[in-house]
Amino acid sequence: MRLERDSLGEKEVPEEAYYGIQTARALENFPISGINPHPLFVKATVLIKKAAAEANMTLGVLDPLLGKAIVWAADEVLAGRLQDQFVVDVFQAGAGTSHNMNVNEVLANRANELLGGKRGEYHPVHPNDHVNMAQSTNDVFPTAMRLAAIFLSQGLISTLESLKKSLDKKSQQFGRVIKSGRTHLQDAVPITLGQEFGAYVVTIDKATALIQGAVESLKELGIGGTAVGTGLNAHPAYRDEVVQRLGQYTSWNLRSNPSLIEAMQSMAPFVYLSNNLKLLALELIRIANDLRLLSSGPRTGLAEIRLPAVQPGSSIMPGKVNPVIAEVLNMVAFQVVGNDFTIALASQAGQLELNVMMPVIIHNLLSSMEILKNGVRAFQERCIEGIEANEDRCKAYMEKSLGLATVLNPYIGYERAAQVAKKAFATARSIRDIILEEGLLTPEELDKIFSTTGETDIGSQEKGIRPPTTTS
Repeated sequence: MRLERDSLGEKEVPEEAYYGIQTARALENFPISGINPHPLFVKATVLIKKAAAEANMTLGVLDPLLGKAIVWAADEVLAGRLQDQFVVDVFQAGAGTSHNMNVNEVLANRANELLGGKRGEYHPVHPNDHVNMAQSTNDVFPTAMRLAAIFLSQGLISTLESLKKSLDKKSQQFGRVIKSGRTHLQDAVPITLGQEFGAYVVTIDKATALIQGAVESLKELGIGGTAVGTGLNAHPAYRDEVVQRLGQYTSWNLRSNPSLIEAMQSMAPFVYLSNNLKLLALELIRIANDLRLLSSGPRTGLAEIRLPAVQPGSSIMPGKVNPVIAEVLNMVAFQVVGNDFTIALASQAGQLELNVMMPVIIHNLLSSMEILKNGVRAFQERCIEGIEANEDRCKAYMEKSLGLATVLNPYIGYERAAQVAKKAFATARSIRDIILEEGLLTPEELDKIFSTTGETDIGSQEKGIRPPTTTS
């Protein structure tokens, strides 16, 4: 152990640790979840420290020797070193001071090693005076939140695009599979399985666009505001220098918020993104539930589609296979909805110049994005890609559906079609049988109307048959 000192006194720190006394205090104070910060959040924070050191050197307020050592240390972390040194629990001191100091201490200790010094001595590089120069947790932490969310959004959006392509592929594949539609879980007019999957494509496309719009709002940064947004202790040109460098590192169109005070007070961009993640989650729940229902059975359910069999489904019932990938997607989505509620509560809990609940906001936001990314990928690769249509079952249900009576409206009228449907239900016979029995249409006309070849677009009236001019 080594002995370190801060404003509260002395404390032992593990000799091999690159973190220091403030991190050690946080480890004692916050043994809450055992969850460390997301690697992309660490990356975002370290990028800010690198940009700050370069900006302060350019502005002539940081000794180049010290600044270059900080940048070198930061580059090592960005290359994957020292990842086990970022150890503060995600549930920590308000505003994230412990996380900020964890990063400051690691970079300071590594920079001092590079300059020939020892860990824990903080000379010549000091975590507060040099690594944290022109910064405060209050502007570093929310800026890191923005950068980390943008980083993670890239993987999520890419995964959603892949899901959309897979759904579109299935839409094309199932374009000629005509089946019974269902509204209120009751028989409705025919639809193709391809049309059902095509609607899912539109759903995912719209949800993706909303998420992309929310991510764009995160590119307005509040770095340079320091403690309360006034820029105290920072060079007047510092904010622009840092934002420019962060833009260069990431290749993103980053910009400074016109009001650094507002950027520190308001968590609205994170609420906006979380709300759209929740919307995506709700749509995924609906789609997953549809697939579970359509694949139910295989003997006693709808069984209009077959989901890939990825594992045995029961420890007691031999041969049982469950829709486990759709089920896990449901659970992921439920968690995202809960995370959004936490973010909403934390967002409104800010007071005056700062929202001190930022750590729980970013933990839940990044958690939602991570599990959505992984859940959607599993859903696309291990469920959607392998779905097969049970065409015989689809055809059988469609031919028995009382919803077919609706197709007859233009030809025999609503009232007579309703009577046909009622009689078919009462006698457990098909709509076709009743129509032919009563001589309302010829077999050739019915074949044209109820074609299951896919040559007729469901939802459009067949041009080859003329409805009667009267419904009597």
